[in-house]
Amino acid sequence: MGASKITKGLTRKLVKHMSESKHEPSWMRDKRLGAYEVLSSSSLPAWGPSLEGLDLDSLVYFIDPEVAEATAWDELPDEITDTFDKLGIPQAEQEYLGGVGAQYDSGMVYHKLKEELAEQGVIFENMDVAVQKYPDMVKEYFMEKCVPIDDHYFVSMHAAAWSGGTFIYIPKGVKLEQPLQAYFRMNRMASGQFEHTLIIADEGSEVTYIEGCSAPRYNASSLHAGCVELFVQKNAKMKYISIENWSHNTYNLNTKRAIVEEGGEINWIGGNMGSGVTMLYPTSVLVGDGAKSDNLGLVFAGKGQVQDTGAKSIHLAPNTTSTIRSKSVSKDGGVANYRGLIRVSDQAPGASASLVCDSLLLDSESEANTFPAVMNKQDDVTISHEATIGKIGDEELFYLESRGLSRDDAVRMIVNGFVEPITKALPLEYAVEFNKLIELELEGGY
Repeated sequence: MGASKITKGLTRKLVKHMSESKHEPSWMRDKRLGAYEVLSSSSLPAWGPSLEGLDLDSLVYFIDPEVAEATAWDELPDEITDTFDKLGIPQAEQEYLGGVGAQYDSGMVYHKLKEELAEQGVIFENMDVAVQKYPDMVKEYFMEKCVPIDDHYFVSMHAAAWSGGTFIYIPKGVKLEQPLQAYFRMNRMASGQFEHTLIIADEGSEVTYIEGCSAPRYNASSLHAGCVELFVQKNAKMKYISIENWSHNTYNLNTKRAIVEEGGEINWIGGNMGSGVTMLYPTSVLVGDGAKSDNLGLVFAGKGQVQDTGAKSIHLAPNTTSTIRSKSVSKDGGVANYRGLIRVSDQAPGASASLVCDSLLLDSESEANTFPAVMNKQDDVTISHEATIGKIGDEELFYLESRGLSRDDAVRMIVNGFVEPITKALPLEYAVEFNKLIELELEGGY
């Protein structure tokens, strides 16, 4: 394993080594190698923000923390527990979570599910462990129905190099009252993290999943190219919450997609405060009659950051409904690009879709751009789009300062009001932490 920790660049030999070291079944090894072949003949995206600063050949793609997965925090080395203690993960588990997973670089180091949930048939596992324990279920869903290995350049890379992540299965009719959470920490400089999240909510079930991400700041750039596949079956409800706070030298090139069946609902809530370059567009594919999706997201673009984000809703069945609401805040020359897509097929009569994008500029050097797209093949449809770009004006600041607030406090109040829809949608404990992250960004980052 030691050799894999210092190997730079992604090669066929390394892909085989990863699969062999994890004792994966032949079908997973073949999927990895097939993805590597696709990657070898693919090119970087020709659109979006510049990726010139990302040297893929200098990255370390597989870093084994060399720690056995634990079910108690005190079983882990001090270096790892100190990191997660600072992030508040153990306390969160005790107080309001149904289960917790924690990944450190390429490997899951902690995983635990409350006994009462396990007794109901809930599965909450490290993705690597799930390949061994539930091979038939994983093989049926993993990068087959939702995100195929040839979807785009970084998906192919992910399929070849994925490691760790989360596998969740909620049985038919089971409704979880407490969220499940996974936390991903990328701790080594000039590395890549490729965790895979696969969640299946069976018919009539309900689940809330919370994902947190962070990395320390180094001089060399790092890459995060995870993949999220969500399956919301008939009349099931899933809430997926993601707060990504990667360091400013991280390229966050993540892929997230959900397939929603008849009467099912997917609710996306996302906040992105960190990475220097982000390309992230959560997608809802509504394949069943009456399926619904709601996407609420916020990005914060500070000095040197380009946040290229958005959401997509694909209507493939009658009476489907989607709502996309995006907010962005730009300061100190930061760039926030929004890309929203609504696509309605001729098989989706009665579809309803709404896309709203609001951007707030904190100074004259910053940018906010919108790139909406609507593709409609159905006459019986309701589609709306709205985009606004605003700037904090002298009149607003003067009014608040005349009431005794300092200029910094006035700006903070305006921004907090602007992002309130996001904080209200989060569980209370996470709303508090989210507001702290906003405060840090307003103060100039960390």
